[in-house]
Amino acid sequence: MRIKVCGMTLPEQVNALAEMGADLAGFIFYSKSPRFVGNKLSPEKMKKIGGGIGKVGVFVNTPYEELLQTVESYRLDIVQLHGDESPIFCEKVANYVTVIKAFRLSDNDPLEWMVRPFHDASDMYMFDTLGAGYGGTGKKFDWKVLSDAVIDKLFLLSGGIEPGDEEKLKAFAKEEAARKLFALDINSKFEFSPGVKDMDRVKKFIQEMKA
Repeated sequence: MRIKVCGMTLPEQVNALAEMGADLAGFIFYSKSPRFVGNKLSPEKMKKIGGGIGKVGVFVNTPYEELLQTVESYRLDIVQLHGDESPIFCEKVANYVTVIKAFRLSDNDPLEWMVRPFHDASDMYMFDTLGAGYGGTGKKFDWKVLSDAVIDKLFLLSGGIEPGDEEKLKAFAKEEAARKLFALDINSKFEFSPGVKDMDRVKKFIQEMKA
């Protein structure tokens, strides 16, 4: 099971993630987020971070040129588009870098209808909880929303994942709905404060999910 730890702001914590067995680190480039990395981690500091973990930049309705410049400056491996980006925009970005398109879902959303336009325009999906504004909400995502959908693309599962969810996540991973599950995305439930992770909780979660 791959694990993405999002909302990272401290280089020393990012370097520790690879040693713990995490696969991806997420960096939020959305200025309204309390985990906005732009004023906390410079491109120079990012370049000094070890290469043992994939670097994912999270963007919300960022103009194309600005997005690509950030990808280049911070040497990002993947971008996660968490706003109202169109399929055409996603495809344009995907010609340059791997794209995860995020969808914020409520219980009754027509999931297959929502993702269909993005099937050829993105490399992976992410499913999160619908909330006010953009970005993660920290609210628990109801994984049952995915049970009746046919998702023919790799996806990440997000939405309030917290310590204690390990057995439920392992059970979900065995369901048919999870056959394309690429990674779990954890964030706010593993923090002391926004952008500062409780690394003991992160380590324990990774160990239990990869056991």
